[in-house]
Amino acid sequence: MSFNSFGHLFRVTTWGESHGPAIGAVVDGCPPGLALSEKDIQPWLDRRRPGGSRFTSQRREPDAVRILSGVFEGRTTGTPISLVIDNVDARPKDYDEIAKAYRPGHADYAYDAKYGLRDWRGGGRSSARETAARMAAGAVARLIVPEVSISAYVVEVGGDSIDRADFDAAAIGENPFFCPDRGAAARWEESIDAARRAGSSLGAIVECVATGVPAGWGAPIYAKLDAELAAACMSINAVKGVEIGDGFAAARLKGEENADAMRPGDDGPRFLSNHAGGVAGGISTGQPLVVRVAFKPTSSILTPVETVGPNGQAVEISSRGRHDPCVGIRGAPVAEAMMALVLADQKLLHRAQCGQ
Repeated sequence: MSFNSFGHLFRVTTWGESHGPAIGAVVDGCPPGLALSEKDIQPWLDRRRPGGSRFTSQRREPDAVRILSGVFEGRTTGTPISLVIDNVDARPKDYDEIAKAYRPGHADYAYDAKYGLRDWRGGGRSSARETAARMAAGAVARLIVPEVSISAYVVEVGGDSIDRADFDAAAIGENPFFCPDRGAAARWEESIDAARRAGSSLGAIVECVATGVPAGWGAPIYAKLDAELAAACMSINAVKGVEIGDGFAAARLKGEENADAMRPGDDGPRFLSNHAGGVAGGISTGQPLVVRVAFKPTSSILTPVETVGPNGQAVEISSRGRHDPCVGIRGAPVAEAMMALVLADQKLLHRAQCGQ
């Protein structure tokens, strides 16, 4: 079977294809009585909307969301919330050639191998267009965890990293890269422009941090908070790696270096470091949750690459259409949405087992 749903108590099902009539999500398990309207959701969708700058896809989608169910007189009813986003700038003819050959780096061949057919209109279900539905669902999830603040930003593009000494949270909203380092943002402008002119693309790393998460959310074994976060972020299109806390760098430390030492604090322990990224034994420690997500270079590029067609013939292909030269840029708000979905679910699970 195909899995299109995510979550346990707070459960989200997304649907739709890149160049179909619409995409959307059904949110089930949302508590009743929360104030919700399209105006509460739209700002989050606008953050990942295409066409916002020359550094993203020039597909012109307003991404206007409509709530079809689950809300009455401005409040959630506890029943499924249906969210719809119309595709108004679909151009399936841009992908006529893709019907005749598999795009390397895409899911074209894998879909054909699994289903015996595929939607070649921009990749159909495998397109990053699907993440708009996640943004809408994530906006609902944020209502359940108002005590938590979530921020994602790009820390590396094409191997060029930010300088942590120049980290300025105010800069994240001032440039099209969600970059906290103004100097790095200026460099990335040049490198992404160069990649686009060359018909190529660049990868990126996004860091997502959640503060205000209390100690105790998560589970010891099969619903570990860090495992749920990793699964959520790995489900995002083009993601090839996820780190929690220090991640792979922790393997290069000694035990005494990696341990997050504690001292007595006014309200529980005071941690001297956060190598674990806010999770110990699958349960939150009350420290900031830190997740890093690696996005591969956009596979849709103008540079011709060798491939095969459905009949096994050798061909070359270059991807036409409108594509992000660095898909990881718009991945930052999507990482926030997935963090919100996981935390909303974990809060409800914790309340179900342990009470308030």
